[in-house]
Amino acid sequence: MRTHPSVSRRSVALTVTGGLLAAAGMAGIGPSGAAASSHREAPLIAGAPQYDTTDVYAFRSPDRQDTITLIANWLPFSEPAGGPNFYQFATDARYNIKIDNDGDARPDVTYRWTFKDNYRSRDTFLYNNGPVTTLNDENLNYYQTYRLTQIRDGREQVLVRNRIVVPSDVGEGSMPDYEALREQGTTNVGTGNSRLQSFAGQAEDPFFLDLRVFDLLYGGDLSEAGDDTLAGFNVNSVALQVPQRMLADGRDAEDNPIIGVWSTTDRRGVNGRYRQVSRLGMPLVNEVVIPVRDKDRFNASNPRRDAQFLDYVTKPELPKVVEAVYDFEAPKEPRNDLVSVFLTGLEGLNQPEGVRPSEQLRLNMSTPVTDDPDRLGAVAGDAQGFPNGRRLGDDVLDIALQASQGVLLGPDQDPESGDDNLGDGVDVNDVAFGDAFPYLGLPARGSDDAPHDEAQMNRAGAAGSADNGAGWLPSFGDGSGISSQVVPATALGLGLVALFAGVAGMVRRPARRTRSIA
Repeated sequence: MRTHPSVSRRSVALTVTGGLLAAAGMAGIGPSGAAASSHREAPLIAGAPQYDTTDVYAFRSPDRQDTITLIANWLPFSEPAGGPNFYQFATDARYNIKIDNDGDARPDVTYRWTFKDNYRSRDTFLYNNGPVTTLNDENLNYYQTYRLTQIRDGREQVLVRNRIVVPSDVGEGSMPDYEALREQGTTNVGTGNSRLQSFAGQAEDPFFLDLRVFDLLYGGDLSEAGDDTLAGFNVNSVALQVPQRMLADGRDAEDNPIIGVWSTTDRRGVNGRYRQVSRLGMPLVNEVVIPVRDKDRFNASNPRRDAQFLDYVTKPELPKVVEAVYDFEAPKEPRNDLVSVFLTGLEGLNQPEGVRPSEQLRLNMSTPVTDDPDRLGAVAGDAQGFPNGRRLGDDVLDIALQASQGVLLGPDQDPESGDDNLGDGVDVNDVAFGDAFPYLGLPARGSDDAPHDEAQMNRAGAAGSADNGAGWLPSFGDGSGISSQVVPATALGLGLVALFAGVAGMVRRPARRTRSIA
């Protein structure tokens, strides 16, 4: 293998380890099982993107600090020019965001989205038959509506009924002002201190990383790291901004500020019953911690039964492989530091009293919003960041890489075992996030001639709004339909199990940081 002179022996070791893990996982994942965060991470869900939760975010809203913003994404690797059908939520699914506010691994509050298809005419193949300037535009032939239900103590309350989902961005001619459509799709529920905001629609995939494992493995220049290989792919998102007291135990966010968050997808079977097919709280757990044989089991599991997966956390595979192949000492087991990250929360930060260990994204809602967020979150001393919740700009891949190699262990550990500088060189998303709800970047457009060109995406993000076209021109891409997702997915690799080890070969070494979260 050719190596770049500035790349360390550790970098090469982890890159090759990524190849070993990729080869080991091929049989179980299958040829289309590309993954990033939780994109197509398990065998059964890989072929069902409408039900595949990709990422979950939970953070204190920077512009409404008495609220929490919850975001969950589906439909990974959505190619912008995916016409004529483009991308829709499944109508036989229940999309859930669940909240545990007392640490017992049971959902105390659930927010549930369900969707319905609507056609103005079934006598055309067109998604839209003219320029769409409002969500109620007659030219929008196909659209979805959604219902949002809150479930608390077994009682259901409909919060939003028959609201239109913001459609896929067909392109400049079809949707000349897409930002206006998004604004129309943001719904207010209630008033005053009880006001919620809801959104459902398409967004640019907010997860960012360099996934070029195989090019690097087979002789690519290791100095080429730093390109966001998810640039220009879209997802379908739901977002909800909720007053903190509505999430807290006893509706008392001051005394009970810690919550756990996760998302599930339930799919209706032929017998009419719903079955959980996807689950996600903490990013990377089902990709890197859980082996292939148990990935589908994890997706269908209940957090209260997470003890069955404990050994995968306390005795992780990745550090052992690195040690066996390249003689880098792995942190000593059991890895209780990873138990805190993935299962219980960090003591003194976001660990509930009497917590039952379970995989959730834990958030201390009382942590002040910082004016100077650090992409490495708590690892870099920014207590508001991941793993204390997850903001859109948190670099969870770099944080997870460093945690797996022992960066959260005490100073008595061998410094070779923990490296707080591991990273893939992609520090920010290719598209700017918004400064108001729902905060997500605008989706890549179906009319973009090079949607995965980061320079183009950065220009679009900086503009903050869609370009205005000179007239309506239909934008239907290559006509390949929703199956066009498969090509980029396959090209991106065989799984985040390989990615997690391999991207470390694209290591970037910035100045060391102090890791105090006091």
